[in-house]
Amino acid sequence: MTEGIKGKILLIKLSSLGDVIFNIPLANSLKKAGYSLTWLVGEKGYDVIKNNPCVDDVILAPFVKWKKSGFSFREYFSILKKIRDEQFDISIDTQGRFKSLMFNLFCGAKRRIAGSDGKEFSKFGANEIVPVGKNIFEVNVVEKYLDFAKYLDAETDITDMSLPPSETKDIENVDNMLKGINKPIAVLCPQTTWVTKHWDKENWIELTEKISGRFSLVFTGTDYDFLESINNGQGLNLAGKTNLKELIEIFRRSDLIISLDSGSTHLARAAQAKAIISIFCSTPEKYYAPIGENYISFGGKLECRPCHKRKCKNNTLACTKLPNVEEVLSAVDKLTEKEN
Repeated sequence: MTEGIKGKILLIKLSSLGDVIFNIPLANSLKKAGYSLTWLVGEKGYDVIKNNPCVDDVILAPFVKWKKSGFSFREYFSILKKIRDEQFDISIDTQGRFKSLMFNLFCGAKRRIAGSDGKEFSKFGANEIVPVGKNIFEVNVVEKYLDFAKYLDAETDITDMSLPPSETKDIENVDNMLKGINKPIAVLCPQTTWVTKHWDKENWIELTEKISGRFSLVFTGTDYDFLESINNGQGLNLAGKTNLKELIEIFRRSDLIISLDSGSTHLARAAQAKAIISIFCSTPEKYYAPIGENYISFGGKLECRPCHKRKCKNNTLACTKLPNVEEVLSAVDKLTEKEN
C-alpha cells in the first residue's frame, strides 16, 4: 500500500447520469478521508468522472454497448482482470443491481460492501451490508450514498460536488455557440425520460413568452422539433448540438437553469450553476432536488404525488400541469433579485 493512503477503494456505480452525479460527494468524502479511489462506471457517466478530482482512476464498463450489440464475455473478463490486478482493499457497490454484482463478487477486494436496499441479488456480491435506503420522501438521495462514507468513518458534505475542468476545445466550441449573446443566459431543459416527469408543453410556451425579454434563452435537449414548438422563435436551440462536456461548460456560464427531474438538473448542480429552478411532477423533490441557497425546487400539491411512477395510474397526468407558470416566475424573480 502506498504510504499515506488508508487503502484502495473500488466504487461501483455504473449508471444513470443522475445517479453517478449523486455519488460524487461520496467519492469526495472517501478521497478526503485518505483513500485512493477508482470508479467503475458506464458510458453515461464516464465523461463526468474521467479527470474528475474526486477519483484517482476510472474504469469503463460499456453496458450501453453491450445492450446494443450483446454482452461480451471477453471484454467483461478483461475489465475484471484489470480490476483484480489493482488489488483493491475495499469495493463499494452503490448500484445495487445484478450488473454490479458481476463485478463486486469477483473483484478480489477483501471487504466487499453493498447497501441494504440492493436488488436483483446484488447483496450476495458483498460480505458487508450497510443500512441505506431512507424514506425517499424525507431526505435527499445524496444522503443515502453518504451512508457508505459514514460506515467507513469518513466525514461527509452533501454539497461537495465536483466535475472535470473544461478542456480548451470545449471552451472554444461553446464560445462559438454563444457568440453574440449580450443578456443574462437562461438555459431551459424541458425534456427527460419519463412522460410523468415532463412539465406541460403549454406551460413551457407561456414561460418562454414571459421571460424572453429578460434573458437570452438557450434550449437544450434531444428533440429539436419539440424545442422549436415551445420557444416562440426565441433563443438558441441546441438540441443534438452539444456533447456532455460542452453542456457542462454552458451550465457554468449560465445565469439561470430551468429544468425538470433530469440529468440536466443534476449536471447543472455539479457544475455549480449560479441558479437552478427544478420542476418536479411525479417524483419527490425532497429526494432528488439540488441542495443549495440558489436552487429552488417544487412540484404541485396533489394527493397522488409524488407517486414516483413512469405511468399515471389515473391517466390524467395532473401533476405535469403543476406548478403553474406564475409560481415559476416568482422563483425566477427571487433568484434574479439574489444575483442583483
